[in-house]
Amino acid sequence: MTKEIKQELPLDRILIGDCIEMMRGLPDKSVDLVFADPPYNLMLDKGTRAGQLRRPDQSVVDGVDDDWDRFGDGASIAESYAEYDRFTRAWLFEARRVLKDTGAIWVIGSYHNIFRVGTALQDLGFWMLNDVVWRKANPMPNFRGRRFTNAHETLIWAARNEAQKSYTFNYDALKTMNDDLQMRSDWLLPICGGNERLKGDDGAKAHPTQKPEALLYRVIVGCSHPGDVILDPFFGTGTTGAVAKRLGRHFIGLERDTAYAAVAQARIDAVETGGEAPLSVTKSKREEPRIPFGHVVERGLIRPGTQLFDQRRRWVARVRADGSLVVNDATGSIHRVGAHVQGAPACNGWTFWHFEHQGNLVPIDFWRSRLRAELGAAH
Repeated sequence: MTKEIKQELPLDRILIGDCIEMMRGLPDKSVDLVFADPPYNLMLDKGTRAGQLRRPDQSVVDGVDDDWDRFGDGASIAESYAEYDRFTRAWLFEARRVLKDTGAIWVIGSYHNIFRVGTALQDLGFWMLNDVVWRKANPMPNFRGRRFTNAHETLIWAARNEAQKSYTFNYDALKTMNDDLQMRSDWLLPICGGNERLKGDDGAKAHPTQKPEALLYRVIVGCSHPGDVILDPFFGTGTTGAVAKRLGRHFIGLERDTAYAAVAQARIDAVETGGEAPLSVTKSKREEPRIPFGHVVERGLIRPGTQLFDQRRRWVARVRADGSLVVNDATGSIHRVGAHVQGAPACNGWTFWHFEHQGNLVPIDFWRSRLRAELGAAH
């Protein structure tokens, strides 16, 4: 993103008004990530179906019957769906326009709306990357006992288009967060509660669908970098903004309800940041500088004529002056020769081949890591 475009953006601000109109005022291809928690369109009637739902202790369940979740009020179900679809396509169209060519979008929803949102995403040209199930560790029970407990919500992660080759995915950072196990697409996290749940002076929830910060933390760490701009068209009480600030990202929040916006601003103002160093995450090897094996040889770290072995000493290859390897019946790169001796279609030569050091075998990747560290220090 050019410095001029970034200066045009209302960074780290909450804009009050209609999200579609406000997105139309943002420059093309100016945002790195969109996180959207749009209305569910539950179609609950105020004071009737929502108010009749009670817990076993006869307290009333605080259902979502707010005006922002109502479409085609008083119309038929079909008309309500049609209006919701028009709204969905309009905000998604603008979201796609403002996304950079390397950008992506996350949308979260319940079974009431996420399938309609998914159809609109595909129709508008977005390319699905994953659907993620947020499995709630402590969901609200189904008090009437007429259906399964609604214990999950679905998130869709999509690139701007099918041809997009580059988007941010901090694979190794997420793997590190998960005790060195690949992060799966089912996330077990508790719903928002306790001290994190924002409440008004009357003790009631400030927002009925406030998302837990842990959910946004995982999305933002996994799919953005410090300094990136994250747009949230349905800002609510500002979970996206609070987590973005804590992680050194910029946010743009769009919210039409002034009461929600006020709560969000107070929440974000209270967030303390700890400088740049703690924001660093484990980098993927794909993002690190490319180091050819020939550079290791020309630096004299491994000399021509050195013998390399696999970890079990089944095969031996000799290093040549240009960084290629030779075995009895083949020559080529560290990868090609490694694949050849195993009869395999491919091989990572950096981890397959080892050199002898004080009686022990050490992967040649040791020297690549050292050269990468040197480049990083120089940078």
